[in-house]
Amino acid sequence: MSQMKSISHLDNAPSTPGKFKMDKSPYIHRLRWHSSMAKIAFYSFVFVGILLVFFLRSPSPTSSAAAAADPARRALITSTWGGASWEKRVRSSARVRTPRGITVLVTGAGGFVGVHVSLALKRRGDGVLGLDNFNDYYDPSLKRDRQALLERSGVFVVEGDINDGALLRKLFDVVPFSHVMHLAAQAGVRYAMQNPSSYVHSNIAGLVSVLEACKSANPQPAVVWASSSSVYGLNSKVPFSERDRTDQPASLYAATKKAGEEIAHTYNHIYGLSITGLRFFTVYGPWGRPDMAYFFFTKDILSGRSINIFEGPNHGTVARDFTYIDDIVKGCLASLDTAEKSTGSGGKKKAPAQLRVFNLGNTSPVPVTELVSILEKLLKVKANKKMLKMPRNGDVQFTHANISLAQKELGYKPTTDLQTGLKKFVKWYLGYNSIMGRKSVG
Repeated sequence: MSQMKSISHLDNAPSTPGKFKMDKSPYIHRLRWHSSMAKIAFYSFVFVGILLVFFLRSPSPTSSAAAAADPARRALITSTWGGASWEKRVRSSARVRTPRGITVLVTGAGGFVGVHVSLALKRRGDGVLGLDNFNDYYDPSLKRDRQALLERSGVFVVEGDINDGALLRKLFDVVPFSHVMHLAAQAGVRYAMQNPSSYVHSNIAGLVSVLEACKSANPQPAVVWASSSSVYGLNSKVPFSERDRTDQPASLYAATKKAGEEIAHTYNHIYGLSITGLRFFTVYGPWGRPDMAYFFFTKDILSGRSINIFEGPNHGTVARDFTYIDDIVKGCLASLDTAEKSTGSGGKKKAPAQLRVFNLGNTSPVPVTELVSILEKLLKVKANKKMLKMPRNGDVQFTHANISLAQKELGYKPTTDLQTGLKKFVKWYLGYNSIMGRKSVG
């Protein structure tokens, strides 16, 4: 593992985003407002989801067996924590090393965005403690390698589940966190069709568990959490603005993230928690997720396997607002730095608290076909492409972020175009697999 010290994965070459025009396809038109029944149906889902939260969190005689069978819950019965030496590591990792530093609990620290945010916070002298259950949604060895990277940087990652209320209470007893960066979630649009309960468990029950711990803490931390651009669902008005409707989710993943935004509003209103939601747009880069297209396209191109490229109705373009990880990290840190203090104490609200939602994107959608062309040039291998109609699996035809609010409030300004970002990813990917002695990861 010590060989991994040679990996260089974050350089800061700025570039200017390009421009993209969406095809004039019949798919792109302003949708009519849904009827009141459609709205009732959506908010009924939110209500049922909240009920499921308490169902999933309630103990039962078979809870241990269920946890053992469910990868998303496995950490609840296998993780160990507590003791003097454990508490010493927690305090050391969370110790602030600059006069104006903050103390941050980062959930999902073993994940893609989590590892980059944790490293950035640690580099500038903030206190950082990670939390992750290292589930097997994708290859856990990649998560363990991210953990090793954090450990070498002085960040301790506690192994445990966000639904473990006793663990969260213990962490807040040991460290008075000023901020929580909640990035732990069940990701992926398509996987929701295979394992829907994991999305309710992580994205709804897990969020409630974290907010419960935060509202009961004294002092209450400010909370920044990862929502998703998927909440825009079937909207055809582009670019997507925070003011646009978000009651038309195209996937269960999107619906759980939308439910999360409503839950966040509730905890802000009742308990005075300062909460900021971030709607990420197709994040990519080194140490990324193997289930993302740019990642498995790279793997399949190198191995000679064919890749499926989807197209919209009437051969319409499928495009994504690809956003490089460094730009996302800057938005996350700016959100933490501008977060106001929560106004509650011990679960009781004393005054209105800050509630915000921001788009974090690149503002320059790129067709997936162009993504593949860039990868072919960087890898120096011709892809075996298969053009297919977009299936009804929750994916949408395009995403495009309006980031004017984040620019105004956070000073957010993405600087990395897709060509530059993919070059950095490919360099990391080839180096990582070479050092680890693998043909490909994922």
